[in-house]
Amino acid sequence: MTKTGASVILEVIPAQAFGTNCWIFAPSKNSEAFIVDPGITAPTIVPAVSEVLRRFNLKPIATLITHGHLDHTFSVFPFSQEYGVPAYIQQRDRKLLTNPYLALEKNGQSAAIMANFGITSFSEPEDVREFVGGEKLSLAGFSIETIHAPGHTAGSAMFVVNDEYLISGDVLFNNGIGRTDMPTGSASTMVDTLINKVLTLDDGLNVLPGHGPVTTIGRERKQSPYLQSDYLEKMRKGGDRG
Repeated sequence: MTKTGASVILEVIPAQAFGTNCWIFAPSKNSEAFIVDPGITAPTIVPAVSEVLRRFNLKPIATLITHGHLDHTFSVFPFSQEYGVPAYIQQRDRKLLTNPYLALEKNGQSAAIMANFGITSFSEPEDVREFVGGEKLSLAGFSIETIHAPGHTAGSAMFVVNDEYLISGDVLFNNGIGRTDMPTGSASTMVDTLINKVLTLDDGLNVLPGHGPVTTIGRERKQSPYLQSDYLEKMRKGGDRG
């Protein structure tokens, strides 16, 4: 997906592993930019992002992280080394930057990929900026609202950009929601997030998910079985079984 116009440059680079969407935002060519969730590509996703930055003559100034799962954070450290930019992450997921396995299945697919890469340890960027949720950020000419949206992980977050885009991470997908059965996930907490943090959003928001195609809040309100009252009630009664 590429959207280039007078008001915004928006590109996405799917990572090789898990197809995680790395979003690149800029208000125009020859401007500042921020990126979201640089994921797992061998050796890193940095060269692919750098190619886009060069194409539009963009200067990156920040990385936004929707949550601490490795498929969303793998290239955060090398990107910060390359460009010297801060990384923003919800405070409850910060520890996952240095120990992502705290929120992953033991001996799961991510661990196998890292073993194949020969990677045994992780480092966080020199400049990590925690947020709680509800803060307003101003980055690269964009107004960004942070939303703490736990359930997929304890520190999952979403970002509303210029009241036009919702960066939803693994909270909300096109016709889907994030799984809740991994460590720090919670089905009951996800229900609260969907009811109080997702369904309260404006239908016109364009949803940029962590995986898969874009959608809108209005479309998901109508089409997604996971946002219907009967499913949410069933999920609430199911507790934290995922």
